[in-house]
Amino acid sequence: MERRSTDPCPADADTVEGVGELATLARILPRLPRSDDTLLGPGDDAAVVAAPDGRFVVTTDLMVHGPDFRRAWSTSYDLGWKAAASNLADVAAMGARPTALVVALAVPGDTGVTELEAFADGLRAGCSVMAPGTGVVGGDLSVSPTFTVAVTAFGDLEGRPPVRRDGARVGDVVAVSGALGRSARGLDLLFRLGVDHDGVPDTAAAAALRERDPDVGWHLAPSPPVADGRSAALAGATAMLDLSDGLALDAGRVARASGVVVDLSARALGDDPRLALSGGEDHSLFATFPPDVALPGGFRAVGTVRDPAGGAPRVTVDGSDLGESGGWDPYRLWSGEQG
Repeated sequence: MERRSTDPCPADADTVEGVGELATLARILPRLPRSDDTLLGPGDDAAVVAAPDGRFVVTTDLMVHGPDFRRAWSTSYDLGWKAAASNLADVAAMGARPTALVVALAVPGDTGVTELEAFADGLRAGCSVMAPGTGVVGGDLSVSPTFTVAVTAFGDLEGRPPVRRDGARVGDVVAVSGALGRSARGLDLLFRLGVDHDGVPDTAAAAALRERDPDVGWHLAPSPPVADGRSAALAGATAMLDLSDGLALDAGRVARASGVVVDLSARALGDDPRLALSGGEDHSLFATFPPDVALPGGFRAVGTVRDPAGGAPRVTVDGSDLGESGGWDPYRLWSGEQG
């Protein structure tokens, strides 16, 4: 996978402030992927996207320098890839086929245009790998002291009902497709070893760490199993969501919405159940299936849906209530440090 540098733009290179919006967009737009469902793409006041089903799934996600990524660690290519991954996974979690993205960027004026080209390249590659046929149909470009990415994604349900969070039923099999805890492990390594002597995020240290440990790369540019969302819907999944905030926290959302107990198997969670439960940003898919359904794609069983028996809907592990398990909460976990 091609990677682009986030080193500061050389003094004689083009910046978005120096080149201006029109010239910057003229360089970015040709690099963006085209959606197979585009009827009218970038260049007008709004795009027109086909919706054969008569309905469409829509979701939006923000990535802000500081709480969501560090420029010292993430290349612009990584940011484009991750922006695609996080939004495509949300569409997939509804059982829909991703069709189109609208992308807005607000960046400092001294950002090199080549960095935005690399961002567009990451978006294009991410869409190509995770959801072929999905493309960028529009967006916006503005200036801000804080590098900010906002993506809105659309999907086609293809005549099926959406797979919601509130459909899990007693006796269902709990299953996951994708990684558990890899992103959190990679982030932990970056915070411990991808820094200088003062604890400040360091580009060279992070790059060296990435060469040694693939989980670092997984955190910076994850590849969730987007196609398995549609496969789950076709197989009869009763509930589903994207694991963006950690298995325990997100499974709790399904449990509360469905009024059930989600009982997870510690053995099924791998060598480090704690990390599998608390780690966020893998963007894997969590789903429940009727017990007589063959699990589709990369789904593997990790537990069972049980009756709360008069108690509160909750998550348990091998029948024992799960206490404080962590998970991603930007208001609780962001230190405010920049790097």
